[in-house]
Amino acid sequence: MKDMDSIAATMEAIGRAARAAAAELAFAPAEAKALALTAAAEAVWDRRAQILEANAKDMAYGRDKGLSPAMLDRLELTEARIRGMADGLRAVAGQRDPVGEVIADWDMATGLNIRRVRTPIGVIGVIYESRPNVTADAGALCLKSGNAVILRGGSESFHSSTAIHDCLVEGLRQAGLPQAAIQLVPTRDRAAVTEMLRMVAHIDVIVPRGGKGLVGLVQAEARVPVFAHLEGICHVYADADADLEKARRVVLNAKTRRTGICGAAECLLIDRAFFARHGAILIEDLLAAGVEVRAEGELAGIPGTVKAQPDDFGREFLDMIIAARLVDGVDGAIAHIRHYGSQHTEAILTENDSAAARFFQRLDSAILIRNASTQFADGGEFGMGAEIGIATGKLHARGPVGAEQLTSFKYLVVGDGTIRA
Repeated sequence: MKDMDSIAATMEAIGRAARAAAAELAFAPAEAKALALTAAAEAVWDRRAQILEANAKDMAYGRDKGLSPAMLDRLELTEARIRGMADGLRAVAGQRDPVGEVIADWDMATGLNIRRVRTPIGVIGVIYESRPNVTADAGALCLKSGNAVILRGGSESFHSSTAIHDCLVEGLRQAGLPQAAIQLVPTRDRAAVTEMLRMVAHIDVIVPRGGKGLVGLVQAEARVPVFAHLEGICHVYADADADLEKARRVVLNAKTRRTGICGAAECLLIDRAFFARHGAILIEDLLAAGVEVRAEGELAGIPGTVKAQPDDFGREFLDMIIAARLVDGVDGAIAHIRHYGSQHTEAILTENDSAAARFFQRLDSAILIRNASTQFADGGEFGMGAEIGIATGKLHARGPVGAEQLTSFKYLVVGDGTIRA
């Protein structure tokens, strides 16, 4: 009980400090926030040896825990990935500052001028697993949007996240901004997560970033509003009018570039007319790349495939595995995705404008793509510099959550002694 009391007291102190920092960040100059992020980027690169050393400890911990190869890939940092982190911090620093942007401006017959203006949400709580780069991405985007953030990384990424967080705090220090603007929960104890989910007095929104278990827990138990996606069950549909070479490139990339990310394709849908014209080539490409193809119907007769089970559709594998089936045209693909999808990301491969328009119009996933890989479902690839996550809900934020999506708005109303009749 003493330990629980200690964690509760720690989280209460973190929450109070975050709320105080948020009050200052709400009017912090854009130049100060940009300076903090640029300085943090320089610190990340200058301290890359220390970050790699910390990551080596986390990788050993992850192996001991029996993490899958895909999860270890999420956890691992390389010099190239650290460079990517630093570049992401600089990219966010260079973006337009959303705080104070006038979204709309109009005059009323009463003489009032009304402006709708972007304002920070306040305090963001981010709970994440494995990927230590989320520490940098989330810290950067929350700071850019004038929000304080409380970060709770996964137990397996504890050392890496701590080393990266130190760089962010160095940036805040150099810019003269409150160091409590970006805080990292200093314990692996899961009780800290439980506390965060209850901190309605100090946290305005929770963003979970991780597997189905984590996100499901947060959505079920949080008393604080949540931006989240439960699963990334992403589909690629090869239409009758798909270009064969484009389709081959995109399908392989969508599945194999990185299997452990939420934008990885988990199901391949092939139009019967495409299959009649081109045969098993898309399946054969996947098999040659080492992908286990769990196929249904006629596709199950292709040598090397595994017969699909009913629960293979609507499943997030996060591995070198993909489900595959034939469908009857674009409407067949739409019906399958509506039934099995998670409203994350779906791609259509086609040269037929009408088929693409129908796919875009009749599906309601957060991201719909034509003739490109689902692996582009990423805030960095959308020009946001980074993302705090992908939101599949329909309120406030949807799709990649960048700095702009981490703002709310307020109305500024100006009169001249104006009274209401």
